[in-house]
Amino acid sequence: MRAYPIALLISAAAVLTACSSGEQKAAAPTPPPASKAPASSSASAAKAADTCSLLPSDDVSKAIKIPNITSKAGPAHDNPSNGGKATSCEYVVEGKTAGALAVTRYEGRKAKPADMIAAIKKAKPGAVDVPGFPDGAVFHTDEQKTATLAAAKVSNGVPVLVNYTGPVKMTKEMMTPLVHTAVAKA
Repeated sequence: MRAYPIALLISAAAVLTACSSGEQKAAAPTPPPASKAPASSSASAAKAADTCSLLPSDDVSKAIKIPNITSKAGPAHDNPSNGGKATSCEYVVEGKTAGALAVTRYEGRKAKPADMIAAIKKAKPGAVDVPGFPDGAVFHTDEQKTATLAAAKVSNGVPVLVNYTGPVKMTKEMMTPLVHTAVAKA
């Protein structure tokens, strides 16, 4: 069930590509390499651990109504062409991934949250706006396997994209409080 972190990174890749031009153009998502080495620097590892601190596993347990969910740092992915640096956190139950949170920061970029959300909507047919996020959010499903809710914001002058991906049975109503919690701390 490693598909969730990969789906997160594919979603982030679509936005990374769109944000690199500073326009709303969205290229097709580029899948990340099939195998990833863990974050090599201690700073990257610390940021990945910080991603887990943005969304407590108890909140995920409540949202999907499954007890005993734990969290662990997931893969990190940097895109030097546009400054996107993604970290992730995986939520696990009985050894299987129940969902994942990804946070992509665009250091040195001037991307606007609305442009980031527009790029996702353009890249993901059927994506719908999610009300209640000041800088915008969007929900979409991929190939009837995963559901993703992504929200954008600017934090300390840095554009940030926060997204939660889980099984397709998760609704935007289930994901909204999870992403709200993570966005507030990102």
